[in-house]
Amino acid sequence: MSLAVLKSRALEGTHAPEVTVEVHLANGLPSFTIVGLPETEVKESKDRVRAALQNARFEFPARRITVNLAPADLPKESGRFDLPIALGILAASGQIPADDFDRYEFAGELSLSGELRPIRGALAMTYAMHRAADASGRQRAFILPRANADEAALVKDAAIFPADSLLQVCAHFAATDNDAKLNRHRPSADVVRPQYPDFAEVKGQAQAKRALEVAAAGGHSLLMVGPPGTGKSMLAARFPGILPSMTDEEALESAAVQSLTSGFSMTRWKTRPYRAPHHTASGVALVGGGGTPRPGEISLAHRGVLFLDELPEFDRKVLEVLREPLESGQITISRAARQADFPARFQLIAAMNPCPCGYLGHHSNKCRCTPDAIARYQDRISGPLLDRIDMQIQVGALPHEELLKQADGEASQSIAQRVERAHERQRERQGKANHALSPAEIDDHCKPDASGEQLLRTAMTRLNWSARAYHRVLKVARTIADLAAAPGVGQAHVAEAIQYRRALREH
Repeated sequence: MSLAVLKSRALEGTHAPEVTVEVHLANGLPSFTIVGLPETEVKESKDRVRAALQNARFEFPARRITVNLAPADLPKESGRFDLPIALGILAASGQIPADDFDRYEFAGELSLSGELRPIRGALAMTYAMHRAADASGRQRAFILPRANADEAALVKDAAIFPADSLLQVCAHFAATDNDAKLNRHRPSADVVRPQYPDFAEVKGQAQAKRALEVAAAGGHSLLMVGPPGTGKSMLAARFPGILPSMTDEEALESAAVQSLTSGFSMTRWKTRPYRAPHHTASGVALVGGGGTPRPGEISLAHRGVLFLDELPEFDRKVLEVLREPLESGQITISRAARQADFPARFQLIAAMNPCPCGYLGHHSNKCRCTPDAIARYQDRISGPLLDRIDMQIQVGALPHEELLKQADGEASQSIAQRVERAHERQRERQGKANHALSPAEIDDHCKPDASGEQLLRTAMTRLNWSARAYHRVLKVARTIADLAAAPGVGQAHVAEAIQYRRALREH
C-alpha cells in the first residue's frame, strides 16, 4: 500500500474544520513534500517527523513522499499534524496496519525522540469532532497527547485515547493483545476550583454592593466612578464570586476559547473567567487578531468578567472597539488571507476616577481640577460607549473614623444565593438573562406599571436619554424586580434603575 488517509482538525477561530491527511509514496529520487497551504510550523514537521521515526527505530522510506492536507484552500498551522503525517508514512510504507484509521482522528506534535507534546485547541477540536459525529451518525475517537486528555474529555461522551509517544500509538494499531492498546481516558471526578475573595472583607459601600448584585443577577455591564482607595478594584475582584453558576454548555464554550491560547486548566472548569488587562493594552490585545487570528481579552472573558480599571487611561481607539461586541456578543477578525469569528459575550465591569487628580467629590475637598479639565478627562469615554454601559454608579469615599466603625459586610455566599434565584426566574420566564433581551422581548417581559412608565418617561425627557438607554433601564428594572421576587416591574424598581444611570454625565 503506497497511500494512507487519516483525519485530523485545523483551527479557524473557534471552529475546527476537518482535515484529511493523505500520504503517498512514489518511486523516484527521495523527497518529502507537504502541500495544502501549510504554514511554517507545518512545513517544519518534515524534520520533526523524520527524526521521530528514526529515533523510534522505524525505517524512513527513501522514496518520493507527498503529504496533502485537504481541503487545499484552508490554511494549516502549528505542529498538530506531526502525528497523522508520521502515522501516514508508516502505514503507506507497510510498517503498521491502517485498517482502523477511519475510526479515529489524530493530532499531536512530535519531539525528535518520538514523544508527543501538547497542542493548542484540543478542546475546540474535540468539540467540533463530536458535533460532526452527532450530525452524521458516525462516532470517531480522538488520539492525542496525554497532556491534552483532561481538557478534551470535557466534551461529554467523546472517546479520548491519550498517548505519550509515537510508539504507543503504533502499538495500538499493530497489537492483537488488548493490553498493548491505548486505554480510553476517564476524567477525574473531583475538580478543585479556585476560591474568589469574599465581599465580607469590603467595609461600607452598601450602594456599590447592591449595584453589583443587580449587575450579577441580570448580566448587566457596570461603571464605577469614585476617588482612589474607595474599593472599586476590590469590589470588582470579588464580583465573579457572586455570579450565577455556569451551565455545562457555557462552561464548554468558555473552556474551548481558553484552549485556543495556552491551553485550558481543569482547575478553571465551570469557573467564570476574570480578565483584567492593563490600560496600555492595544486594540488587537483586547479584541484579538494577528496574522493567524487569536482570541483577545474580550473573547478570553467569554461567559465571564472583563474588568477595565482606570478606564479613561485606555487609548480612546482601543475603547471604541468594545462598542460592537457589547451589543452582539461576538467579534469577527478580518485579515487579507482569512477571517475568524470568536465569541465575546462578556460582562464589562469598569472603574475610573471622576477627574484627573481623582479627588472630585472627596470629603477632604482637596480637588483643584478646573471644570474644563474635568470635562476633558470624562470625555475620553465617548458617548456611544457610555450609552452601552447599563449601570453607572458613584463609589464615594468614607472618612477614616466612619470606616473604622463599619462592620464586616455581607458574605459573597449570601449574595450569590439571591443572584442565583433571580437568574433562575429569568431562565424560567424567558430562557435567558435580562441583559440579552431583544426589544420585542422587553415589551413582553419588562413593561412597567402605569406609575413606573410615567416616571421613566419623565426621566428620559429630562436626562435626554437615547432609546438604547431607555431599553437598558427597563432591563435593569426587570432584574431589580426579579431580585425582589416581584411578578411585574413597579415604580420602585424603575426609580432604583434610574439611579444607576446618572454617575458620570447625563446623556
